[in-house]
Order: sequence, then C-alpha cells, then structure tokens
Amino acid sequence: MKEWFLTVLIVLYLVLVIHDRPLLLRTPELIDWNSLALITSLTLVSKGLELSGMFTRFSLKLIDLSHGSEKRFLFILLPVIALSSAVIMNDTVMLIFIPLVVTTARLVGIDATRPIVLSAIAANVGSALTPIGNPQNVIIWSTYGLSFLEFTFGMLPFVLLWILLLLMFTTTLDDSSISLETPPPVVINGRLLLVSLLLLIADVCLAEIGEPLLALSLTLSLLLFFGREALLCFDWVLVMTFALIFVDFGEVARLLSGHTLPSEGVSLFLASAGLSQLISNVPATVIFLGQKPEWLPLALGVNLGGNGLVMGSLANLIAIRISGIRISDFHRFSMPYFLMALMVSILLLLL
Repeated sequence: MKEWFLTVLIVLYLVLVIHDRPLLLRTPELIDWNSLALITSLTLVSKGLELSGMFTRFSLKLIDLSHGSEKRFLFILLPVIALSSAVIMNDTVMLIFIPLVVTTARLVGIDATRPIVLSAIAANVGSALTPIGNPQNVIIWSTYGLSFLEFTFGMLPFVLLWILLLLMFTTTLDDSSISLETPPPVVINGRLLLVSLLLLIADVCLAEIGEPLLALSLTLSLLLFFGREALLCFDWVLVMTFALIFVDFGEVARLLSGHTLPSEGVSLFLASAGLSQLISNVPATVIFLGQKPEWLPLALGVNLGGNGLVMGSLANLIAIRISGIRISDFHRFSMPYFLMALMVSILLLLL
C-alpha cells in the first residue's frame, strides 16, 4: 500500500512538472524540512520501541486479562491502542497490534474484521490527542508554533468524545469466546527500550524549542551506536513519501491560492474532514495550510477524517494490508462510526 501511494505521488509530481517546469527548481523550497525531520525522528523512535518487545509483551497480557471474551478484549485493547497512538505514531501502533489481533483471531477461530477495523479507528482517534501522535499533527504543531500542552488541551475534549463513541459503538456488537493457549515467547531488549524512551523525551523537548533538525541528528547518532537495528529495519521509503506529499500538495495548494478555502469554524472542520476522505489526511493538511487557517478546526477535521473511507489515513491502509480484510468489510464498520462522530463533533464545535 505504501508503494502504491508513493507511485501515485511520483506520477502526480511528473504531471505537475509538465504543467509547470520551474517546479523542478522550486522543489526543495516546497519541502517543510523541519516537519520532515521531526516526523523522521519520531518514526525512528517508534520503530525502536516496537523492536524492543515492550508492546508485544504488554499485548499478550491484555489477551490474558480478557478472560475469554472478545468484547472484554476489545474494551481493554482499544483504549490501550488509543493511548499508545498518542505517544508513538499511529502507523507504528498498527504494525504492532494488527499482527497480534490477526493471530488471536486465527487461533480462536473468530472473524478478524471487527477487531481490525475498531483497532484502526482507535489508533486514528487516539493519535489525534498529542502533536506527536501522527504526521498531520506534527506538521500543524510545527507550522503554528504551538506548545505541547496547548495542542493537547485543545484536542482533549474531542478525543475523549471520539473514544467514548467508539466504546459505545463496541457495546452494540455481539460477543465471542476467545483464548490464546500458546502465546509466542517475547524477549525485551532493555538497551533499545531505554534509548528509545530517552530519545522520545529528547525529541519532544527539542521540538518544543524549535530544533527539529537537532532532534533528528541526535536520534540518528544515538541509534547508530545503541540501536542500529531500528535504523536497519526503518522504512526509509516513508521519508520520501512524506517529502513528495509536501512537494505535490504544496504545489496544489499554490495552484488553488486563487480560490478561497474555508479557514475557520465548522466549515473548515467539514471541508478538511471531507478532503481527507478523498486524498488522505496528511495531503489534506498540507493543502489547507497553504492559507494558514485556524489550527484547531483543521486538526479536528483531518484527524477525524482519517476514519471513514479507507483512504483517510495510512494507518487504515496498513491495517488492511497486514490483515487482508476486504475494503467493503472495513467500510461496514468504519463509515457508521465516522458519520456518528462527525455529527456529534459538529454539535460540540457549535457550543
């Protein structure tokens, strides 16, 4: 899925260059190097946390706490995924938890569709809470110069509402019996875990004082000496993907500069959520930032817009790719949740 999306971005870039040859010379200027550096740093740290084994061990404990009930398992799993996504990138959370959900479903003989889709929703809405939870938040945080707490407190009431709606949605589902008789062995890499946690704190602090390039340099240096496995396993193509997102949709935003896009309130929220459904939430963020609208309705729209259609976020594509579930089955659960959360969010914005 990542390769498919990258191919689309490359084709779009070539089309834009044919339309406007000087774009070749402007390309470096269109890349938000600070945001790209911070996204790369945080994703590298996320890979280190993943490879340390901490989250896998924790996940197995959750299965044990479910006492054989799928619904109880979901009530434990979904808040954990949401909280994890607020701390590490939601894409990484999908890479950690989706294989576990698929394995559990296969061992106990239940359909994986429900827990897969609900896990993707939990990752999307949970990551909305903090400026480090997903790439679109990193970009907004960096662009507007917000503090970590200012961003988090602005998003908090909406994220709590979205998680509550997700849990209420889960209560309407039928229950199934689950059990995991032979859990896989997990070894914790203490060195990698410690380095990754320290880098997470350092990256956030350096981002707060406007030094994302220094954060990337520190992350690369420490991982080179103490966590080389994270560098070797990192998906470097993802960095190129985000660079092309900045270039392609930065140019699209320039072409649309003569047109007025919504810049505040409910209209901005709806427009950014709707555009995210069509082109994914990170490109939608880049397009709207071309006119520097209000940050909160934009952040709310592109984050909630990551749900609904599978194209809304990369986390959805990762979930489908790993699990192999059909897109139509994904939409059977994701669309009702998205529409319900959209309507309730509008009411909260109007208060």
